[in-house]
Amino acid sequence: MTRRFCEAIADRMTGQANERIWTAALVVIGDEILSGRTQDKNVAQIAAWLNVQGIRLAEVRVVGDVTAAIVEAVNQLRARNDYLFTTGGIGPTHDDITVDAIAEALGVGVTYHPKALATLERYYESRGGLTDARKRMARVPEGAELIENRVSGAPGIRIGNVFIMAGVPHITAGMLDALTGTLEGGRPVISRTIGCWVAESEVADILRDAEKAHEGVAIGSYPFFREGRVGANFVVRSPDPALVDATIVDLTAKLEAAGREVVADGI
Repeated sequence: MTRRFCEAIADRMTGQANERIWTAALVVIGDEILSGRTQDKNVAQIAAWLNVQGIRLAEVRVVGDVTAAIVEAVNQLRARNDYLFTTGGIGPTHDDITVDAIAEALGVGVTYHPKALATLERYYESRGGLTDARKRMARVPEGAELIENRVSGAPGIRIGNVFIMAGVPHITAGMLDALTGTLEGGRPVISRTIGCWVAESEVADILRDAEKAHEGVAIGSYPFFREGRVGANFVVRSPDPALVDATIVDLTAKLEAAGREVVADGI
């Protein structure tokens, strides 16, 4: 649904003011995600952080710990987005292959970053020392810069428009904090929600007409089944807060005119 919102906003804003829409993609890496052993929490927090930076998360792909799959995803997504983020696979164990795979995707070698080594040496000085396994976390694609990690010592990595980050959500959050304000973007997308106890198919025409009447917005419908009945929340998004408010007012009026009870802020 996020991809559709980004495309809709991009198309409509281009026709209105030729506003530059900045996009990012995310590759979530790890067999544990695909097996269901671990539930990913990074998509939501990265999407929210990007929005504040004025960047739209346009697409997300989940791949296992397979070099070819990582290479393919990285090369496809970095080519069609302004930024690409990856999470997972940069730890000290043998199956942490993200750095090697991304280096292969970019056509560069892998090297130890001297600043990363120094940081890890300090961090592990009182924690058993810098073992060969821990030293792996200082490996980066040649030409890369570091993303500071104040939580666990091992840094993230930035090379070109690719940002290689930890899979552990609270460590990822710290790396995002270090990147705050450093990426070029546009205006953040503002969103407001209303809800109705109605099947979305019954109000599809109202939603479509409201979106057409307010150039520069995208309206998404999120159906659900609760308490033995169907309903839907409708999310209005745009970089223009006044336009979002006007659309909410208009959409609410149209739904109420059709006999629907509207719940502010969603159900």
